[in-house]
Amino acid sequence: MGSRCEAFPWSNPIDTKIILITGAGSGVGRATSLELQKLGHTVVLAGRRRHKLEETQSLCMKNGGETLVVPTDVADPDSVEQLFEQLIQQFSRLDVLFNNAGVSAPEKPIDELTFEEWKYVVDINLHGSFLCASRAVSQMKQQKPRGGRIINNGSIAAHTPRPMSVAYAATKHAITGLTKAISLDGRHFDIACGQIDIGNAESEMRGKEASRIQANGSKVVEPVIKVKHVADAVVQIVSLPLDANIQSMTIMATKMPYVGRG
Repeated sequence: MGSRCEAFPWSNPIDTKIILITGAGSGVGRATSLELQKLGHTVVLAGRRRHKLEETQSLCMKNGGETLVVPTDVADPDSVEQLFEQLIQQFSRLDVLFNNAGVSAPEKPIDELTFEEWKYVVDINLHGSFLCASRAVSQMKQQKPRGGRIINNGSIAAHTPRPMSVAYAATKHAITGLTKAISLDGRHFDIACGQIDIGNAESEMRGKEASRIQANGSKVVEPVIKVKHVADAVVQIVSLPLDANIQSMTIMATKMPYVGRG
């Protein structure tokens, strides 16, 4: 158990939590799930693809916390309700929700993006985050001891969009409003809500090099960071007591074009 404190000096290994992570089958969701589970936390793995969730589960350490796989479509209210019913039935409470599930649309100008492409992104990125947060707040209000933490995955795009990313940029800007509203509404119930805005991180789709469109229309390979750095940042937020909150955090490659982008 001492290794936990050595790896993460801010962590209290005794204070284990029930943590729900959406989009846990890959990328940031998978990396965060693994880091939290090996610290002894119980992690509920939610996502659309069961086989990817089970891959995450198979990577978990034997001496870590418990894991539960619950295939979920966060855009479907009934699926989200079933997720929370299963979670509460098994663990009786929820301490942390990491609203991580998200998708993007093809790179197109607004007049070429179809409504179906727009709706797909809005349904998962915004409606899904709302549905999970709404159900989490309801549970956190009534459980004893009451309260909990919600972490919303924003993006650099929540502040500065890229060209031809109207659906993604709009939903990520909306996540900032959702975060602030939950933070305000939840404070009277010991519910902390914050947002982590992530720059280019290694993923299955992106790999180690990211060729991204710039404001002048060119494409350049931008620096990326290891996804574990993002997971470590989430671990730090989770470790805080409920009377402390990181309202907004940006984590990105030092040389990524963001400050003064375009």
